[in-house]
Amino acid sequence: MKRTEPKLIGDILREFFERPYVARKVAEGRVPHYWRMVVGDHIAALTRECRLERGILYIGMASGVARQEVFFRRDEYMVRINELAKHRIVNSIIVR
Repeated sequence: MKRTEPKLIGDILREFFERPYVARKVAEGRVPHYWRMVVGDHIAALTRECRLERGILYIGMASGVARQEVFFRRDEYMVRINELAKHRIVNSIIVR
């Protein structure tokens, strides 16, 4: 199919990144950034591992006290991460 009118590269990229599959994958890649925004700098500094696999966010903590705090607030964190991502990317959080 031949295009008759030129398009700005910014518009083409915006259309590409607004596709549901692409937007979801970009959001999944930003999970460590969302984690830092949700829990704050202190807890994020104590986080050793932050990875997302099949909708499960695995969090490894260096401190037992921080681990307990994250464990008790994991549902709240899950909701806030999904709100920031604008997609349901985290279904549960496992704290190690």
